[in-house]
Amino acid sequence: MGIFSKFSELYVMTFGIISKWLAPLVLLGLRIQVANVFLSSGLSKWNGFLQFNADKYDLFLYEFFCPDPIRPGALLLCNPETLDYDTGSSMVSFIEFLAVVAGVVEVVLPILLIVGLLSRFASIGLIGMTLFIQLAVFPEWSHWVNPASWWFGALMVVLAFGPGKLSLDRFVGLERYK
Repeated sequence: MGIFSKFSELYVMTFGIISKWLAPLVLLGLRIQVANVFLSSGLSKWNGFLQFNADKYDLFLYEFFCPDPIRPGALLLCNPETLDYDTGSSMVSFIEFLAVVAGVVEVVLPILLIVGLLSRFASIGLIGMTLFIQLAVFPEWSHWVNPASWWFGALMVVLAFGPGKLSLDRFVGLERYK
């Protein structure tokens, strides 16, 4: 047995032990970190329990889907000539509905992610939200590089590897770890 072989064995054994103890903490940290971003955003949309913050309707109507100036490539749901919505338009009701749905999803899915319950499902939902924000609302490269890419990456880790040992998913038997 050569020196490289002994070093290789020691290396594998050492980092196997470190990985065994560190992986659950890393997965918990990732879940909390990315959930905090969405939860903070979601909570800002509410004035209290089931009391949606009506000021957020304007954010959705005029910042996200009818910005001035128009963001190239962004989803524009208002009249591009007047940068306003047609009077009596059902689009306004639809966008207000989307705002409330986003407020609910941005609270429920991060809470699931933090406690580690239905974690892979929660990560899929937040990946979808991240992609929608990136592709339809802020389709600039600078938004992808920071912050959307790290949201996407952290959520993909949870989707691929699960929530880890420190999760309710493991406790209720949805995930199995050695």
